[in-house]
Amino acid sequence: MSAPLLVSEYRGDLLENLHHGVICGINDKKEIIYSKGDPNHMTFYRSAMKPIQAIPAFKTDLITTYGLSSKEAALFTASHRGESYHQEALRSLMTKLHLEEDLLICHASYPLNDEPKHQCLWDHVPKQKHLHNCSGKHLGFIATARERGFEPETYYEPEHPLQQEILNYLSELAEIDKNKIGKGTDGCGVPVFSVPLFNMALSYLKFVCPEMIPDSSTRAAVQKIGQVMNDHPEMIASHQFVCTVLLEDPNIIAKGGAQGVYCFALREEKMSFALKVLSGSELVWPLLIAGILEDIQYKNKETIERLKALRPSNILNDNGKVVGRMIVNL
Repeated sequence: MSAPLLVSEYRGDLLENLHHGVICGINDKKEIIYSKGDPNHMTFYRSAMKPIQAIPAFKTDLITTYGLSSKEAALFTASHRGESYHQEALRSLMTKLHLEEDLLICHASYPLNDEPKHQCLWDHVPKQKHLHNCSGKHLGFIATARERGFEPETYYEPEHPLQQEILNYLSELAEIDKNKIGKGTDGCGVPVFSVPLFNMALSYLKFVCPEMIPDSSTRAAVQKIGQVMNDHPEMIASHQFVCTVLLEDPNIIAKGGAQGVYCFALREEKMSFALKVLSGSELVWPLLIAGILEDIQYKNKETIERLKALRPSNILNDNGKVVGRMIVNL
């Protein structure tokens, strides 16, 4: 497929990498207000699906029944990086929910961030399932399945009642017939779905315009999910990562996924954006999102500057010397 060029990377004066992609932005009237490429491009959510996958957990009484803190509940939506504060909250979550990590289908892993990974290696700590960056989501799945009277051991199977329920919520929020939703398996072993980019943006719009959700219990769950994500942005990724920087802005709900997928929505402006970088690169997210926010004249300049600080347009070598540049083409 052909798609517009979003980012060009130069090393010296030589073009080294090109990042093509698709962007769709909509308003609360469901009108496209920002577009690069085909808004009907079918796109897997990957981990950008996590706020939607958390809806069943937030529709139960899990949080109050087991005395979960909002920080622990935020892990149900997280792609945590394994920092010490993530590990502490995960252990507490498993203890409160009376869950053993053997139930997790996700693979045993080390933390994604270098410092906690190196600490594990130094301490001779083996790879563990709860250190997988999707473990919070999986713990939410298992606990919810148990609370609902479903079989918790098979929570990851596509036909499991919990996964079918999530598919129904996606159909509702994205306003698309569930038979037209693409189906696959995510890296962590659970079902993941694809929709046109327009519908992906529409599903995120509901997190900042919950009044658009007809069902009151789903609407309440979506509001709670947005609140814990904004209250504990460091739990969703970690310090110095895009999701955390965006969620530190109380006006923004945001979550990224593997292979270049990113979604974010703005409360006051009642706008939502979904993008897919076709190279699969996540490194260009900060500059792209900052560029979009500048294009729409977003009022919180501090958020834009924090994004640019994450990924400056200058490319540095290992010694900190400028050796190239990235140019955003929006």
